[in-house]
Amino acid sequence: MSDAFVIRSLVAADLAEYKRLRDEMLAAHPAAFTSDATTESAKVPGDYLHRLGLDHDDGGHFVLGAWMGRRLVGAIGCERDDRLKVRHMGHVIGMMVRPTVRRQGLGGQLLVACIEQARRAGIEMLTLTVTAGNASAVQLYERLGFVGYGTLRRALRIGTEYHDKLHMALML
Repeated sequence: MSDAFVIRSLVAADLAEYKRLRDEMLAAHPAAFTSDATTESAKVPGDYLHRLGLDHDDGGHFVLGAWMGRRLVGAIGCERDDRLKVRHMGHVIGMMVRPTVRRQGLGGQLLVACIEQARRAGIEMLTLTVTAGNASAVQLYERLGFVGYGTLRRALRIGTEYHDKLHMALML
């Protein structure tokens, strides 16, 4: 595991780097994300400002970034619904790690940091979806306590190819 990574909440000044990382990951791994690269590449960095949770004072809406020097090499987000009956849940979104730093424990570090920040915000359960064929991601989530609770068949369609999404949850 590398100590070279600094994980912190992203701020508005980080959005250009975040968009650059996101665009690269969406283009390189289309089956791993629900968003598509073409649509997202047309956006500007400011379009992601809402993800930072600056307009939420509950702490349950955030994006964490992993930095190696001045380069953003990974990110993970959490979104909490505003509706009262489901505010106890957060949803993990946009987990991504640059290929050049994979297999160094960064995905686990990001996920642990996300879980810790969600707990501090009073979130009681985290959910996520992961492409069912992404065995390494599924193993990471299971290693940190996420449990599958269903599979949505044919959740993604890329051209003529379909991909299932596994739904997972972690009680905090």
